[in-house]
Amino acid sequence: MSDADSTALFLTSENVTGLATPAEYVDAVREGYRERGRGAPAAPRTALFNDVPAGMLTSYTAILPETGAMGGYVYAAGFDERDAYFSLPLFDADSGEPLAVFDGASLNPFKTGAVGAVGVDALARRNASDLALFGSGPQARGQLRATATVRDLERVEVYSPTKDHRESFAAEMNDELDASVAAVATPDAAIEGADVVVTATNADDPVFDGDLLEQGTHVTAMGQYNPEKRELDAATIRRSTYVPDLRERVAQDAGSFIGALEEGAIDEDHVHAELGDVVAGEADGRTDEDEITVFDSGGTAIETVAAAYMLYERARDQGLGTEIEFSPASQALTGR
Repeated sequence: MSDADSTALFLTSENVTGLATPAEYVDAVREGYRERGRGAPAAPRTALFNDVPAGMLTSYTAILPETGAMGGYVYAAGFDERDAYFSLPLFDADSGEPLAVFDGASLNPFKTGAVGAVGVDALARRNASDLALFGSGPQARGQLRATATVRDLERVEVYSPTKDHRESFAAEMNDELDASVAAVATPDAAIEGADVVVTATNADDPVFDGDLLEQGTHVTAMGQYNPEKRELDAATIRRSTYVPDLRERVAQDAGSFIGALEEGAIDEDHVHAELGDVVAGEADGRTDEDEITVFDSGGTAIETVAAAYMLYERARDQGLGTEIEFSPASQALTGR
């Protein structure tokens, strides 16, 4: 290594597993959104699609000046492998030097669950205790674990279309959490009496009837990353105080909002504020016990950078990871 080279940590999924609890992810991500509310730059995802072989290449970035880090995700999904691979570069926000490169797949459900929980904490009633959960995969698991750290949950009703999946998920989480977790047979049964509804699915069509939502319910939807994906129906969007992760993303890929707009249920002014504005106190969140609120999460680098920097600091302190070298452009771009 030359004197001009920089070193960074390469961190595998195994390196970062167990480095932080769900509550610690939530704290880090909440601070990231607080910075966003104070003006931290963040851009919505860019997605490139390929037909043969079918696949998607996606990236998004953010700078968190107070945290002192910047970076984001680049990931490929589909193609011939029919799988997904996540790369997460992290840089120092002052010097621009590389800090770490993560094999980023394993932290995804944790950071995504954390931003869902930040939305619940910012918008749900303080005494919310009954949760309806749609989905039974890794993202649903992450959402439930994180949400349980911001509200004292007593009951969780889980629905997914496959009976065995929802029942095995409910049994696992019932053993893990203090709340009573049970599988239910229909979407209507899930949302009946729910204070909080969380959708963690890959559904293209709405997963419940928004006209049946009870007054005062909060909804966190985390599958809103494509114009054609509409976990929430127009009634849910129309009835809600609508808060996205990034305002700029709404017209681009917030499928449920786009669908409600196309149906004439709302207009462009229906966006209340970004989540960061609410977390930073720049905009009101819930103002009424009977208000229906929605947090629309399509994925940003805000939660990605916030969570990654927390993990990087812990890995560095514990001597985890492998050092790799980066040459600055002033030395590498010689043209020789």
